[in-house]
Amino acid sequence: MLLHHYRFQPDESLFDVAAFCTELEGERSPIAPFKQALREIQERLDERFRAGADIRDLVHGRAWCLDRLLEIAWSRHAWPDSGVALLAVGGYGRGELHPYSDVDLLLLLEEDDDAPYREPLTDFITFLWDIGLEIGHSVRSLNDCEREARADVTVITNLLETRTLAGGEHLRDAMRERLRTDRLWPADAFFEAKWQEQIARHYRYNNSEYHLEPNIKSSPGGLRDIQMIGWVAKRQFGELRYEEVVDNGFMNDAELRILSQGQAFLWQVRYALHMLTGRAEDRLLFDHQRTIATLFGYRDIPGRLAVEQFMKRYYRHVTALAGLNDMLLQHFDEVILRADEVLETRPLNDRFEVKGGYIQARDERIFRYRPAAMLELFLLMAQHPEIEGVRASTIRLIRDHRHLMDDLYRDDVRHQSLFMELLRSSGNVARQLRRMNRYGVLGKYLPEFGQAVGLMQHDLFHSYTVDAHTLGLLKFVQRFREPRCREEFPVAAALVHQLPKLELLWIAGLYHDIGKGRGGDHSLLGARDAEEFCERHGLSPRDTRLVSWLVKHHLLMSKTSQKRDITDPDVIREFATQMRDEVHLDYLYVLTVADINATNPTLWNGWRASLLRQLHAETKRALRRGLENPLDRDDWVRETREEARSLLANVGIDPTRFERLWESLGEDYFVQYAPSEIVWQTQGILDHDGSDLPLILISAPTEDMTEGGTKVFIHTRSVDDLFAATAAAMEQLGLSIHDARIATSSSDWTLNTFIVLDEDGQPIRDRERLETMRRHLVEELDDPDDYPQIVTRHTPRQLKHFKVPTRVVIEQDPANERTMLELTAPDRPGLLARVGRIFMEQGIALSAAKIATLGEKVEDVFFITDRNGAPITDAERQQRLRERLVEVLDV
Repeated sequence: MLLHHYRFQPDESLFDVAAFCTELEGERSPIAPFKQALREIQERLDERFRAGADIRDLVHGRAWCLDRLLEIAWSRHAWPDSGVALLAVGGYGRGELHPYSDVDLLLLLEEDDDAPYREPLTDFITFLWDIGLEIGHSVRSLNDCEREARADVTVITNLLETRTLAGGEHLRDAMRERLRTDRLWPADAFFEAKWQEQIARHYRYNNSEYHLEPNIKSSPGGLRDIQMIGWVAKRQFGELRYEEVVDNGFMNDAELRILSQGQAFLWQVRYALHMLTGRAEDRLLFDHQRTIATLFGYRDIPGRLAVEQFMKRYYRHVTALAGLNDMLLQHFDEVILRADEVLETRPLNDRFEVKGGYIQARDERIFRYRPAAMLELFLLMAQHPEIEGVRASTIRLIRDHRHLMDDLYRDDVRHQSLFMELLRSSGNVARQLRRMNRYGVLGKYLPEFGQAVGLMQHDLFHSYTVDAHTLGLLKFVQRFREPRCREEFPVAAALVHQLPKLELLWIAGLYHDIGKGRGGDHSLLGARDAEEFCERHGLSPRDTRLVSWLVKHHLLMSKTSQKRDITDPDVIREFATQMRDEVHLDYLYVLTVADINATNPTLWNGWRASLLRQLHAETKRALRRGLENPLDRDDWVRETREEARSLLANVGIDPTRFERLWESLGEDYFVQYAPSEIVWQTQGILDHDGSDLPLILISAPTEDMTEGGTKVFIHTRSVDDLFAATAAAMEQLGLSIHDARIATSSSDWTLNTFIVLDEDGQPIRDRERLETMRRHLVEELDDPDDYPQIVTRHTPRQLKHFKVPTRVVIEQDPANERTMLELTAPDRPGLLARVGRIFMEQGIALSAAKIATLGEKVEDVFFITDRNGAPITDAERQQRLRERLVEVLDV
């Protein structure tokens, strides 16, 4: 592979060939000395790695040592003539070997008939296995090589990178002659095949270099992307030296430096992975990230874990490499392969034109003489959606001139006006901001955003780095503007077109997480940064206050919907007061939905969607009614009862029957449930009257509903361990509880409602499974004292890696005469059943619960009382409850 000003120098101190040969002369069997040599070579390499040696010397040094051992092994076998040669291929052919990389070998035959070589070849391969070498080998004649290379691009790729280890060099020369571009796989066909291969590989990794557990070889920006550049260059230009790479215009010196530095870093990581795992491991799993961070000398500092610092360096390297890979391959296609094609050229203005669908600068000096053009280019692309992208030559000019974006540049009102014009354009703003980030412009123009590039958060909740998440949020905002999203995000899709100034949402999205990694509350830090941005860019005080407020409160709606009882009129009134008006509410709703979807693909589900939709609707209702004229709790109960009564009368239910039932339920029941739910439950209870078995009602969303969860209503005699038994039974069914409303009638019957989703976070609609759920719950809850066994499935590997301390916060909820317990704990199978069991042991009654799983931890809120319905106010009792929860869950 191409290296920047590097030449490997053989190091006899790694392996003394003469001493080894002398040792072999006195041995009856060579296997033990070869094994010992391999072990000692690796020990010396590992020692040097830990001491900080140049990784290139180690990777090439191991290949050099293996060369010598294979030469010696080859010489100890009897070969009938010079018609066979031993070649290193693939990575080993490039002279690169990590501790557990396969040693890829080609045994090349001059003729098709392998009979004269069959016995020595078998003996040689067996010997290599016996001494412990992990080899990948093939035996091919020259004709085989030509035939297979013609049919498969991966074969010719392998054969491009070969070295003769033993035997005649004339065989390799003959093979290379047969593989010439004028004979098979010309450069353009080779490039197209490899390009499609890379597209497919990137697709497997969601076209993102920002994976929580990336594959350092195959993920975008990984070692394969570097190798791709080398393969294309080698197929076009043949064997290359450093000076020739630059001289022939394929890349410049700065780009080769990025390539070489990125490769050296990824080699360090790969070497460490192999050394630590004892195998050819290319996945940078959570299990290894902390260990490697420590090995590389990173230490925890206030506000930043060592592993986060290490991974930020990783993401910055792979982002640079992925961008360089894109630019160089596009440049190769445009300037080298298609140089003779005549493309339609259309001028846009004095500075830019569109050539073959791609925008390019009309003068390569334009950014030097008019730096504002670096922003103008992205504005033009937003204004002209037919432009497919940026010509590679112009991308290179941007990369070469982005350093001009200094404080004077950022303070220039002309540049500020261009950036705001981009945000106000009707085009795909999110796409242009992503391009700006890809080309390193966004972090230059907004240095505070530049600090967030590559910044990861070491947990399972945040799937992406801060910059990738932020740009993902903006992408969702753009999606809401498109007709195809009206079905999936009906409320957000409607609201995004009603917002008075969409640019305010773009700014709030850019800044909502920008304060992370600095220590302190990122919402407050980001709000200050957003305020400074707005003032610098000439926004009105009113717009500035709105943007700053959105950044400061961007988590408020999500937390309220997931942790508060949004059926409580007091909660709605409090939230509406914080919103101030419908404009703030609508902006925050769209920002919240985009934020959740861009945080983690598994977070957005029907239940979260329905919670946010309900909170938005109820708050809008409260705002329209007027904050000075809130809906009274008694009015809420009366209106709900009247509507439910009317619905029941319409289906012919005798009022005396349901009125007698309702008398035992209490007013809270009519606050917690909508009239339609009350009708459903009331009919079920009346129809079930006289049966000794628990009543289990299950309501699934209809097929055309995209939001909501499956509701499970349980009506049975109230017993202390009912919640714990229910949670255990549901976990046995593979269900996750997301909401629980626990109520007991005056006649000591439960009215418990659970919202459940399946393992994939989706509501259950299949009738057969719904009936299985119902039968299982009836069986298990018929006698709750016969407590179902708590689920004992293995905790997933990723969860085991994170040590989340159990935290219990107990506060009073005087308005509802109950206590609120907020529990943060490590997620695991059976957790909710264990919590329910502890409540039973401690004499705790549960009235409601809000369940939220956020990556590797749960953040659950339980509304509790004692068994007499009184709040838990005794400090000692609260402490016993805390200690018991920590004791059971913090293991």
